[in-house]
Amino acid sequence: MLSYEDARAKVIEIVKERPCPTPQETETIDIAGDPTRALGRVLAESILADRNYPPFNRSTRDGYAVRAADATAAGVKLRIVGESRAGVPYSGLVETGTAVQTMTGAPMPRGTNSIVMNEHVTVDGEYVTLNEPARISAHYVLEGQESRVGEAVINRGKRLGFAELAMAVQVGRSSVLVAKKPRVAILPTGDELIPLDRAPNRFQIRNTNTTSLAAQVTLAGGDPVLLGAAPDDHDALRAHIEQALKADIVIITGGVSVGKYDLVEQVLRELKADFYFDGLKIRPGKPAVFGYCHDRPVFGLPGNPVSTMVTFELIVVPAIDLLSGHAAGPIPIFEAKLSHPLDEKPPFAHFLPARVSWPDGVPTVEAIHWEGSGDIGSVVRGNSFLVVHESKLQYAAGENARVLLRRGTF
Repeated sequence: MLSYEDARAKVIEIVKERPCPTPQETETIDIAGDPTRALGRVLAESILADRNYPPFNRSTRDGYAVRAADATAAGVKLRIVGESRAGVPYSGLVETGTAVQTMTGAPMPRGTNSIVMNEHVTVDGEYVTLNEPARISAHYVLEGQESRVGEAVINRGKRLGFAELAMAVQVGRSSVLVAKKPRVAILPTGDELIPLDRAPNRFQIRNTNTTSLAAQVTLAGGDPVLLGAAPDDHDALRAHIEQALKADIVIITGGVSVGKYDLVEQVLRELKADFYFDGLKIRPGKPAVFGYCHDRPVFGLPGNPVSTMVTFELIVVPAIDLLSGHAAGPIPIFEAKLSHPLDEKPPFAHFLPARVSWPDGVPTVEAIHWEGSGDIGSVVRGNSFLVVHESKLQYAAGENARVLLRRGTF
């Protein structure tokens, strides 16, 4: 049994170490027609600048372009000889004693090396009086200062967000080469599970894990493969797992504890799986399993829905990252002020449904009352998980505590 930090590190180590059964596939996505199709995808190539950026000396303020040597003190009066605006530069050479009205984003007129902002000038007809000295290189960006032609502006392996897509378009790309999403098979188990189109009897439950995991896989950058639910029957479970192993990653929920009908590990061992851990020192989510079977990473997650949600974020996400061609990042945990005292039981770390808010601009977290790992409503009422590490289980109100934001809520 491992701490969640050691378990995540083990997943990263093994997925990096074990070869994939097939080379990573790529696809080209058109971003000219619909940029959102590439959103969240991982680049399979580096994107290079097609020219210098900016392609000219570019003003960053509205004001007057001048020769700094003409205005070494406040009170200098210069004659306005024209204007430079975005897309329409001033065509002449600026001579001593003159200035050009220049807008933000406009090319710097030839001969000038400073912008004096509108806030610091007085205009009277065709003359402008500078109310402060001009400073060399003030308020403009030199050609090529942001990037040079041929330079990588987005590196391979970067996940594409809105800024990255804007950059790709800026350097003239109408399409991008990305890694195909890893296919993640989702297989809940249990005789009590029924599909959504059936009404449950008193002792049955709807198969919520398929829905939540499909959403989590999608948010994490994977392609969910839904396999329905497998019953607590050895032969049927084996057939379902063999089908799941056609995907790149396998997630099985339920059946990984030590009960009479917990058959997942038994079937995986028959299929020659290698196991690297079979439990986490956390609540909820203790009976979590990670192994490899037929060269595929296989995760056995607890069947209770909140346990499934937590363990997915902790140990499955880095495998999806790595098989997407992306680096596996740290767990996105930050600190917030605790709104109430807290006293949890040893010896495990706890992930409690919680709500983070920002009263007065300070992140504050409160745990939400819950009825255990089957209580989906407690997660819905919150937006995060309060992380109570096993090294510190008691907190006073006002202390800083760790928070894991729920993916997709911010």
